[in-house]
Amino acid sequence: MKQLSILLLLLISISCIDKKEKVIEKTNLKSIAREIITSSKNCALITVDSLGVAHARAMDPFSPDEKFNIWMATKPNSNKVWQIAKNPNVTLYYFDKENASYVTLQGKASLINSNTIKEKMWKKEWENFYKNRTTDYQLILFAPKKMNIISEKYNILGDSITWKTPEVLFKK
Repeated sequence: MKQLSILLLLLISISCIDKKEKVIEKTNLKSIAREIITSSKNCALITVDSLGVAHARAMDPFSPDEKFNIWMATKPNSNKVWQIAKNPNVTLYYFDKENASYVTLQGKASLINSNTIKEKMWKKEWENFYKNRTTDYQLILFAPKKMNIISEKYNILGDSITWKTPEVLFKK
């Protein structure tokens, strides 16, 4: 009986430690996600066309702001612009191969064509892609609703049975 009581206490202690570690992990998920996004540099923007087919494109986004809003650029006549106009629900996927980590952000994309904002949200590396910033350059502003994260580096892993990943929900 005494051995059973000790075993139960040990199991409860392990369970409490595990829950405490998960709480600590959740408080750090955003900062770890920022690290993964920074390490990844690029992301895939995934849109859905009118037939329900998903399309992924490599993007060179800005770093997320404090609310995890992310700015990107494209040509105004690109398919992604038409797809976002019809269905603003998109996914961003960042993958850091070196650290076996990824971040998936789901949310809404908005098309922004303000010259004032376009001047602020500009990267010198884009000069060869957008010869005329007024007519060839369209901004996409991504606002997240949900984020999922996996990081072997920080031992943030999916559930061992369902593979459900840790997530962060963003307020509107």
